[in-house]
Amino acid sequence: MTMKMRVLSAEAVRQSLDMREMIESMKRAFMQLSRAEVVMPVRASVEVEKHNGITLFMPAYLSAEDGMAVKMVSVFKDNPTQGLPLIHALIVVIDPATGVPRAVMDGSYLTAFRTGAASGAATDLLAREEASSVAIFGAGVQGRTQLEAVCTARDIREAWVFDTGHDKAHRFASDMEKVLSLEIHVAEDAKRACQNADIICTATTSSIPVFGDSDIKSGTHINAVGAYTPEMREIPTETVTRSKVVIDHLEASMAEAGDLLIPMKEGVFKEDDLHAELGEIAAGIKPGRESREEITLFKSVGVAVQDVAAASLVLKVAEDQKLGVEFDL
Repeated sequence: MTMKMRVLSAEAVRQSLDMREMIESMKRAFMQLSRAEVVMPVRASVEVEKHNGITLFMPAYLSAEDGMAVKMVSVFKDNPTQGLPLIHALIVVIDPATGVPRAVMDGSYLTAFRTGAASGAATDLLAREEASSVAIFGAGVQGRTQLEAVCTARDIREAWVFDTGHDKAHRFASDMEKVLSLEIHVAEDAKRACQNADIICTATTSSIPVFGDSDIKSGTHINAVGAYTPEMREIPTETVTRSKVVIDHLEASMAEAGDLLIPMKEGVFKEDDLHAELGEIAAGIKPGRESREEITLFKSVGVAVQDVAAASLVLKVAEDQKLGVEFDL
């Protein structure tokens, strides 16, 4: 019996993506996660201190959809100084019935896209219906997909971007204005970015809060996706303690989410203060936003079920449109 594998380049992956479909895919994945319909070990990590990097291995199986994949993602902080992307990733889709690899695809942009889609799902479930302005912290690829996802989930009329790299922020604004037909302002500081924002997305590699608690107005929804280790954080402790906190996955958050673990170490926040997993809200098990005034915070460290759902969706489109290259194993 001949076994075939499809190889999808970054461009083939991009051609297979649709943000609205991906947002719905993320909702389904999170619901399965919260209903314990998945097999998903906590991701394994290999730190490479010598080169200021980390490589993560993220496998998962979604039993309800019968999908399986594993992702390898590397984040090396010195890469941009060498003209290389901060993040590299590769995803292998596996046939759950036989264990045969079905496809291998570039996962770098797909990681950013599915992360954006997760924030799109959280925005759809938690932000005020009339939310029309957004502030993006971090002008990298992740910031771009955050903005695209929020604009898919809500009718956004005003956007701000803030990045410590001023030129990078201006490039972001110029590029995304063309993509979204939306005027995007470059903020001179964090306060200016936040002061009128109904929705805030943080997509940085910061180890200190990227804005002040006093910068946040009541009724704001925050998507915090940049910090993915216990030592990293983007959100001030004061903001965490006065927010309705929703997470992607309890076990992963308690192992990796510095935005939550640091306030816990400070003794001002505890696990019982967490409101829900996003999948519980998507499934109607727990409520989402309950007032116009409350601040909602979606803290995501990224979980492997997102990659399985995203890669499975990409592979289906790629097979239908005959994208990529197929070869015999």
